[in-house]
Amino acid sequence: MSRILIVEDEPVIRTALRRLLERHGYQVAEAGTVAEAQADHDLPAFDLVIADLRLPGAPGTDIIARCEGVPVLIMTSFGSIQSAVDSMKMGAADYITKPFDHDEMVLVVGRILSQRRLLRQAQALKSDIARDYPVSGMVGHCAAMQEVFARIRKVAPTDAAVLILGESGTGKELVARAVHELSARHDAPIIAVNCAAIPENLIESELFGHEKGAFTGAVAAHRGLVEAADGGTLFLDEIGELPAAAQARLLRVLQEGEIRRVGSAHVRRVNIRLIAATHRNLQQRVAEGLFRSDLYFRLRVMEIELPPLRERGEDLEELAQFLLTKACRRLNRPLMALAPEAVALIRDYAWPGNVRELENALERAVILSDGGQITPELLAIENSPRPALSEEPLSLEEYFRRFVLEHQDALTETELARRLGMSRKTLWERRQRLGIPRTKEHT
Repeated sequence: MSRILIVEDEPVIRTALRRLLERHGYQVAEAGTVAEAQADHDLPAFDLVIADLRLPGAPGTDIIARCEGVPVLIMTSFGSIQSAVDSMKMGAADYITKPFDHDEMVLVVGRILSQRRLLRQAQALKSDIARDYPVSGMVGHCAAMQEVFARIRKVAPTDAAVLILGESGTGKELVARAVHELSARHDAPIIAVNCAAIPENLIESELFGHEKGAFTGAVAAHRGLVEAADGGTLFLDEIGELPAAAQARLLRVLQEGEIRRVGSAHVRRVNIRLIAATHRNLQQRVAEGLFRSDLYFRLRVMEIELPPLRERGEDLEELAQFLLTKACRRLNRPLMALAPEAVALIRDYAWPGNVRELENALERAVILSDGGQITPELLAIENSPRPALSEEPLSLEEYFRRFVLEHQDALTETELARRLGMSRKTLWERRQRLGIPRTKEHT
């Protein structure tokens, strides 16, 4: 039951308001002045304080600073725009004019208390996450992940560009969001863009905007995603796929802090922090003339390399349980446990689709499960031998090639894509690029 303190010098109004609030289930206390309220009550113990603006001795707004974060609703018979503005500037949660409508008062009180509950829940959740997962909810105790966490903490307070490296599905966007949340820009937006998902002929317009009539179909001016990220963070995933013209424009953003929309002669200033990610070897693409060397050196002020899931050792079981709990909550199912056999299978499987594949496998298992345990059968993964640690590490393309060739005869394209943690379209595109098309009888 929410506790409300009324500070009002007129007994008739104070009594009427107390009865109104008590009828709606609130616990109510009273005081006639700010001094009386402070002397007789523990102000921070209340959920809401309702105070008249004009009170003997001191105005009702004086109680705001003494409530230590408890919201204060100011009411007065002398309603004016200026008094409302002044009250809000001093920290009042809201402002209501007497004589007030009973329904309006109940509505305003309910809204303020609801906002307070949500704020406290959010603060408690952030506290739990900060305690259990020190870097924005990320899980990992292996040496490679501890290095990732250390780099996030070091680079986040700066405005330096960050380049995140790692195979598909390792959590590069999660790292980008962690850097943003720990930075001074955390109250501004983070705009995430997958460069590989935007057609080449549209990517300049999407990133930098265009003016009306700049090209066929440009019926109105369009604000680009770089402008949308002004004051915040721009995260460019799969930056290795960025066309040469867009690379040149992006370099100007980094060097000069300015953009020019497609079809415009007017330069606009922007203030962004750039975080980029790729699964490609950008040094090799620079050598092949596919990526600008000056842009590459601008991006790699700080590199953060994410390990593939198969190299995270003891993290696997903890991460699997974390993702399982997350899936149960999202799907509104009772919390489940991993059977020992399922844990063994998770440890032995190579996970070519990395964390994304593991998350998809566990979510599917939760949906199919009729009990409280996740068994190997529900995971629906084949225990293909993991490469020995002494072998030369395989590239992402080689892992993809090996996995597809080993499983394509037994799985449909949809099943194959799901296990790799990607869409059918991405699977098809990667098949074409690597020269491993699927025969028609297996589609």
